[in-house]
Amino acid sequence: MANVTVVIPAKNEAISLGGILSGISDLYPDYEIIVVNDGSTDNTSDICKQYSVKEICNPYSKGNGAAIKSGARAAKGDILVFMDGDGQHQPKDISALLEKLYSGYDMVVGARQGASSQANIARGLGNKIYNRLASWMVGHEIEDLTSGFRAVRARRFREFLYLYPNGFSYPTTSTMAFFRAGYSVTYHPIIALKRDGKSHINFFRDGVRFLLIIFKVGTLYSPLKLFLPIALGHFITGGVYYCYTLYEFHRFTNMSALLFTTSVLIFLIGLVSEQITSLIYAKTDSGQK
Repeated sequence: MANVTVVIPAKNEAISLGGILSGISDLYPDYEIIVVNDGSTDNTSDICKQYSVKEICNPYSKGNGAAIKSGARAAKGDILVFMDGDGQHQPKDISALLEKLYSGYDMVVGARQGASSQANIARGLGNKIYNRLASWMVGHEIEDLTSGFRAVRARRFREFLYLYPNGFSYPTTSTMAFFRAGYSVTYHPIIALKRDGKSHINFFRDGVRFLLIIFKVGTLYSPLKLFLPIALGHFITGGVYYCYTLYEFHRFTNMSALLFTTSVLIFLIGLVSEQITSLIYAKTDSGQK
């Protein structure tokens, strides 16, 4: 049985952290537990000392993704389990994720089920959009793109540390990176509890950021698959408008020329992005040999 390290990023989550650490220690006494204290101003450090777990302290808040990367670098286990410190993820579900991982997968993600597992209707709808887009991009069903509860093989996860952002979109990036590299990813249904305390996500500020994630999903996995439909849309629109102006005014307008030119530029940008993406993953593959 491989060594397991549980990594928990925590920013002012003292209200729920004690219960999580207690649950993990009781169920899995042999697991290494790392709490990454991301600039907390509460008594997170006292709770870590109380349960004798390893604590990594950031002098200021660097972001959820940065905390995850710090924990991954410091972990001694061959298997990494990531879970939030806000009380949504239940320690009892770790064994189910690991059971699937040991059956031959490289990453197992806890897929949230039911309305009770979503913070609100807007975020639930947003997650469905992300899942649909990502599923189309990779050609496989993605049940929960943004879930932070997952078990991964440490060696595989560390291959892409340079790709993971410091913010909240590390789950998206890691999932797409694993699919792009040809690693095996699967999902296990979980029920996420209502978080303790106040969420660190701002609806308006992070809504724009999550919108950008949609584009990042496409450019990370296969940029041309994202850019090509946009280019075709501009080209078709230009063609339709050209036919209209030719029939009505018997001339080729600047707008038609602009739409045709834009479609070509978008296609070329997608083509170059595709080559850059291939080079990035080729470099990763060669670095592992």
